[in-house]
Amino acid sequence: MSLHIQSLRVGYRRRPVHDNLSLAPVPAGSLVAVLGPNGVGKSTLLKGLAGLLPCRGELSLDAEPLQQMPVWRRNQLIGYLPQSLPQGNSLVVYEMLYGACHTGCPGLGRVATEQRIEQVCADLGITGLALRRLAELSGGQRQMVGLAQVLVRQPRLLLLDEPTSALDLRWQLQVLDTVRRFSREQQALALVASHDLNLALRFCDLVLLLAPGGRYQLGPAREVLTASALEQAYGVSARLESCSLGYPVVLADHALSTFTR
Repeated sequence: MSLHIQSLRVGYRRRPVHDNLSLAPVPAGSLVAVLGPNGVGKSTLLKGLAGLLPCRGELSLDAEPLQQMPVWRRNQLIGYLPQSLPQGNSLVVYEMLYGACHTGCPGLGRVATEQRIEQVCADLGITGLALRRLAELSGGQRQMVGLAQVLVRQPRLLLLDEPTSALDLRWQLQVLDTVRRFSREQQALALVASHDLNLALRFCDLVLLLAPGGRYQLGPAREVLTASALEQAYGVSARLESCSLGYPVVLADHALSTFTR
């Protein structure tokens, strides 16, 4: 399975954000960090792939064209987590997860559904939240529940828009480790938009760097995040180095006063 994006045009009625975006096929099992400064279209790209914004071009998942898919088929194949947190309500977390699983996998039996819910809650470390009402949870806890709603459906393509933004460091690591394991074990694809470069690089297989002016590049972090690319994208003097464990780390030295978008 792979994700194909060719000549993609997506945006809003009078303002396309991406125009003629074409990427090399992204193979199954990959975790892709979608990086870039504010306003370059990270969220727009994910919304377009999720079918929430109109797109032109060629989009396919495992040779199935995404634009022609009926809604029920998209719900089976794609799991989208927006930046906005699930709103507090009187539903119990377990009920929300059961409903999400039933919507995405309507043929799944009760026992199999319950097993999925238990497994996802255990993987994310939120078993203790299962019988609590969403209105009682903190923002970070609700963000974890939102991710659980995506994972319990076992989609083939995960589109996660800043899934760690409301989380402390421990839960950030837990979330990305779980998403990486899910992608590899299920041979799914995951695109994760993030502003935390080093956290994304700790877990990602590939980087999609979006820069002002419609520039973009997809590839391994060490090939994409050069000093020149970081300067063009973020307007900073920065470099990519390795930590003591060998993981790539971006070190930003200073902002460039002459940078304009």
